Amino acid sequence: MTAPADLLPIFPLGTVLFPGGVLPLRIFEARYMDMVRECMNTARPFGVCLITQGREVGTPADHEAIGCTAQIDDWDMTEPGVLQLRTVGVRRFTVLSRSVQPNGLIRAQVEPIADDPVVAVPDDLAACAHLIRRAIDDICAREPEPARRILAEPYIPESAGWVANRLAELLPLSMPSRQMLMELTDPLRRLALIHEVLSREQII
Repeated sequence: MTAPADLLPIFPLGTVLFPGGVLPLRIFEARYMDMVRECMNTARPFGVCLITQGREVGTPADHEAIGCTAQIDDWDMTEPGVLQLRTVGVRRFTVLSRSVQPNGLIRAQVEPIADDPVVAVPDDLAACAHLIRRAIDDICAREPEPARRILAEPYIPESAGWVANRLAELLPLSMPSRQMLMELTDPLRRLALIHEVLSREQII
């Protein structure tokens, strides 16, 4: 049987994390304090999965089977007993099995999902790349410190998958819609669906 240390700790949340995405977190529950300490000591990520039933606090929630690992990028303790984290999404995974530890922390055996293939933004979807470039310029102008920006470097506006992920984060989409987009393994399909939304809402 796999030792608990080899299993991925899971943080069920009411949001969807994409690879390359920034996720700020406020940690105060003991189980997640322990999780953060473990991840920082071992330089390992934890998993973020969208809640399907339950809440972020209290009884361990049910969650989607596909999530994304989060690497701790920075942390601060602005008040006693509360950690402020800046995490960045790394890689998607599929939960194969899970168990709940005595402290309420979920650990799971997971299978990594291959990273998006590197695909250029096609001409018919170029408006999406133009939009994200304008967003990058605006974000950088308002926040000169990269570690405090809502978009993590490196910026890759020529990559269809990267552009699709960033727009999915910035647009006011429902969480089930974001989950569906995150699960897609074809970055061009993901970007095309976002292009449809942008066109329908007359944003582009």
